[in-house]
Amino acid sequence: MKTLKVGDVAPDINSVDQDGNMVKLAGYRGSKLILFFYPKANTPGCTAEACNLRDHYSELMEKGFKILGVSADNISKQKSFITKHKLPFPLIPDTDKKVILDYGVWGPKKFMGRSFDGIIRTTFVISEEGIIEMIFDKVNTSNHTEQILNEYNL
Repeated sequence: MKTLKVGDVAPDINSVDQDGNMVKLAGYRGSKLILFFYPKANTPGCTAEACNLRDHYSELMEKGFKILGVSADNISKQKSFITKHKLPFPLIPDTDKKVILDYGVWGPKKFMGRSFDGIIRTTFVISEEGIIEMIFDKVNTSNHTEQILNEYNL
């Protein structure tokens, strides 16, 4: 598993979003990017995280941030997640796990006494120049926006 750290150049993204639109990291140059990886659409923690970012979307945009979510869910699950929760930002259906593996967020997890491999909930904040500025590996799903803005003293 890759281990990225603050100061590293963010791995390129060359994928599509839930609508089939091309998504490239270079398309976010000039803005800070909140790139959040979540285990599964429409589950309680993932919904809390996405909805918290949705609820503060305007504030984040005003402060120069853009948002992009990634999970291994397929296109129809990503579309459903966006529709059901009125998410204003794109989601990458990374079913082949290319972006997930490039960012090193796939690994061993435990849930209810069971061990398995899956997405480790992680958020990267990437600078306007494509450099990783922050990594959140202990995401507070219901207050994630506050968690991010506090680190920037905003």
